[in-house]
Amino acid sequence: MKKILLSIAVLALTANVFAQNKTDNAEFKAYEPGFYQNFILKDVSHVNESMKPKEVHKHFQMVQTGYDIPNKVNDYKREWANPVISQGNAGTCWCYSTISFLESEIYRQTKKKVKLSEIYTVYWEYVEKAKEYVRTRGTSNFSEGSEGNAATRGWKKYGTMPYSAYTGLINGRKYHSHAKMFEEMMGYLKAVKKSNAWNEDEVIATIKAIMNYHIGEPPTSFTVDGKKYTPKTYLKDYIKLNPDDYVEILSYKQEPYWQKVEYKVPDNWWHSKEYYNIPLEDFMRVLKNAIKNGYTMSIGGDVSEAGFLRSTQAAVIPSFDIPYQYIDDNARQFRFSNKTTTDDHGMHLVGYTERNGMDWYLIKDSSSGSRNNDPNAPEFGYYFFRTDFVKLKMMGFTIHKDAVKDILKKFK
Repeated sequence: MKKILLSIAVLALTANVFAQNKTDNAEFKAYEPGFYQNFILKDVSHVNESMKPKEVHKHFQMVQTGYDIPNKVNDYKREWANPVISQGNAGTCWCYSTISFLESEIYRQTKKKVKLSEIYTVYWEYVEKAKEYVRTRGTSNFSEGSEGNAATRGWKKYGTMPYSAYTGLINGRKYHSHAKMFEEMMGYLKAVKKSNAWNEDEVIATIKAIMNYHIGEPPTSFTVDGKKYTPKTYLKDYIKLNPDDYVEILSYKQEPYWQKVEYKVPDNWWHSKEYYNIPLEDFMRVLKNAIKNGYTMSIGGDVSEAGFLRSTQAAVIPSFDIPYQYIDDNARQFRFSNKTTTDDHGMHLVGYTERNGMDWYLIKDSSSGSRNNDPNAPEFGYYFFRTDFVKLKMMGFTIHKDAVKDILKKFK
């Protein structure tokens, strides 16, 4: 009997102990690397990387040592322009250069200093490209690039807006990166073409959805100085710039001079025939006169040359390429025809100086090549182009019609 009572007492005590214990719980926690990851694997990776043969990439380039280069922005007579801004990892130089130019035009005409949204114009340019892709059943060029006059053409249809209203930088980005966005848009359009699904409304809605995810959706209205604007009313009533006041000046021999022609490059995807084609000597004369008289311009051409150094930020044509005195319409066309001159970059020409009998031009730039110096230096984001480089490699520019009115009179 005592054994039974003792067993009952032990069971009761055990049950009481278990009843007093709390039920265990569990949760998901982020994995935190420990000693193995932080020390052993890092050591393995470091040693493996150090044992790999180092491939040195060399670039054939001119030696500019000893040249008297005006490589300070204060060496130039400059017109007003906003501070430099990077286009990031995006093929949008055409827009950054032209928007910068138009900002300078707003100041020249109204004395207003405004910073405009480049990506707003880029957004609607992609929409227009997608529409053309549908219209041509996939034969038109859909790429990141475009031409300077796409900006003013887009403004006429969609207006513009301040940078503060729409930057296109979301999710904490400091610099644009459109590679993934473009890959998705291009992949979608290829699928549309393959399936022959040419529904424009559906295509445009999808292209917009992709852009909205990557760069955000542009607002339809915004407030400036306490007043509400739409993109169109902002253009008309606030910045008061007329897009029709801007013209494209071109110089290449493959089309007749003194006629409006098509600039036959992929970035002119809508085949604009609004380019005033003039001989090279006239091209250089009006360019120089314009900047000396206070007109800046968006300028475009080739920047992949042995005389174009990122280290000095200066661009010249070396004698081993072609002596300056031999640069003419034929030399220029020869390089365009054999594709050693391409339409690969747009910039903003904002200043002029003369050094040792040669003209030099100050170029505001949005690409990374002009940013390999001190970020706090005044020269950060600028290039210095000697006249021979402009003469041989810069194909055209966008400018206010008043700056070239003597030239325009010669066109029918």
